[in-house]
Amino acid sequence: MATEPNLTLKQSDKAPDFSAASQDGRCVSLKEFRGKSVVLYFYPRDDTPGCTKEACAFRDSALMFKKSDAVVIGVSPDSVKSHLKFAEKFKLPFLLVADEDKSICQAYGVWGEKKFMGRKYLGVHRVTFLIGKDGRIRQVWLKVKPEEHAAEVLAALQAEAV
Repeated sequence: MATEPNLTLKQSDKAPDFSAASQDGRCVSLKEFRGKSVVLYFYPRDDTPGCTKEACAFRDSALMFKKSDAVVIGVSPDSVKSHLKFAEKFKLPFLLVADEDKSICQAYGVWGEKKFMGRKYLGVHRVTFLIGKDGRIRQVWLKVKPEEHAAEVLAALQAEAV
């Protein structure tokens, strides 16, 4: 059972900007998406069962996110090479950002102590931030069920558009 992340960011806070390499080697920053909604989801590791389910759910809803004028960005500490392999294997049509130094994870408060089977370790908490077109956090999901999560985020986006 994982412990809760120690988030300092909350709804209506300005989302911390970042610049990092994506799976195609391009440097991306959050500010380049100003004017669009951004689904920034943090996940522990490429090509693991829960992370694959979550990524594939976002993939399967990609057209709906695009219609909602939203960009999906996945972030984990894996390398650009690992992200490329993961994206190609599962045909992921969105950006995966390599946060090898964990600076993005730390800025968003998702890097921290976790517990599994009585063992404590440091890792990435599975957390998603919905960032509005103005660069402010609209919603935060702390309890993420990988296979259902994309639908939850999409529903929140569509509710905002009404």
